[in-house]
Amino acid sequence: MKSLNRRVSLLFLLLLWSISNSVSALTPPYVGTVLDAETRKPIENAFVTLGATVVRTDPNGRFTIDGRGEQLGIRAYGHVRREIPLVNFNRDRSVFTLSPFIPKALYLSFYGVGDKRLRQSALGLIQHTQVNALVIDLKGDRGDVSFKSVIPLATQIGARKITTIKDIDALVNELHARGIYLIGRIVVFKDDPLAKARPDLALRTAEGAIWKDREGLSWPDPFNKTVWNYNIDLAEEAARAGFDEIQFDYVRFPDSMEPVYPVPNTEENRVEAITGFLASARKRLVPYNVFLAADIFGYVAWNTDDTHIGQKLQNLAEVLDYLSLMLYPSGFKFGIPGYLDPVQHPREIVLLSLERAQQRSGLPALRFRPWLQAFRDYAFDRRWFRTPQIRAQIEAAEHFGSDGWMLWNPHNLYGDGLQDQPNSGRNVFTP
Repeated sequence: MKSLNRRVSLLFLLLLWSISNSVSALTPPYVGTVLDAETRKPIENAFVTLGATVVRTDPNGRFTIDGRGEQLGIRAYGHVRREIPLVNFNRDRSVFTLSPFIPKALYLSFYGVGDKRLRQSALGLIQHTQVNALVIDLKGDRGDVSFKSVIPLATQIGARKITTIKDIDALVNELHARGIYLIGRIVVFKDDPLAKARPDLALRTAEGAIWKDREGLSWPDPFNKTVWNYNIDLAEEAARAGFDEIQFDYVRFPDSMEPVYPVPNTEENRVEAITGFLASARKRLVPYNVFLAADIFGYVAWNTDDTHIGQKLQNLAEVLDYLSLMLYPSGFKFGIPGYLDPVQHPREIVLLSLERAQQRSGLPALRFRPWLQAFRDYAFDRRWFRTPQIRAQIEAAEHFGSDGWMLWNPHNLYGDGLQDQPNSGRNVFTP
């Protein structure tokens, strides 16, 4: 009798599964069109996501998507992303518009975001200048996590000892209400807490000791999937909280030949590791309709190899939405062709590097958003970068047509180089 009941139950479950699949097969896919809100022209290659499914729009802005989820996510380069609840989806007239937007950002460090004076100063500049975005440390340069992450590993390794973002959801809601585009910065392969607490994940010297960089910090192994997943888990938390963009920094190998790796330290293996990590992150972040960016060495724009750190322009272009080249003139210690003293030519450094990166990658200008120098030179004559130098860099980025720019100052002190400018058109962010 029990055997009969089990067979009946199994048949019933199979019947339900069959009916469910039949109903699903009969449900028509979602079809729509994506237009630019200002020009009303179709947006080609916009991303449309439904659950884990993602498609791109055709030259007419049209898309067809089938999948499971409660809302459609729509985003396109140079535009504000949108979420469309499926209960509001009109199958007879499904036209969606995306508003043009160009981020112009200030950086708030691990401690800066928690410092009321520095945070209010940045908000004041956003209110009175063309700045409309913030890059916020969620995992800083030393590997500390700034918010109350629920990821067990973050607590286990001691990365959660200091909280500078008391309530990440409240912070996102507050800043979005002010019309601010939010970029969450996550430092990846420079992670002292992880390497110290988990020596099995740490890079080592040829003698077997845990390797340390010039700052005395340890790095985990860029080939290790546990390291990958930990950082992607943090990125997912940020995406769920509502950050508009995830930006990975130190997504590279150390610029040193000392560490020993579990596989041969070849260009092919390095590039495969960095590109593989970013591809894995991109796949995991699909359901959140969030933009993905990474900080890239300035010389990557010029070098045809991986600059010995695993960053190769063509490979990065395949897995990122935005390429954030760090075009600080002080970072070009060998200069560039025709400009051996880069701090005297900030405009040329930025413009020529962006043009070279575009030439080599074939990407449109909107796929680049550079980091610009707003701090004192450390490599040449120790000059301060003030309004003339900062404006020169900003004007170069804008002349090139990049998707905005970001100012880096490790002390979060800004003001120089920023112009009073009422927010209008592509400068307005409406989440």
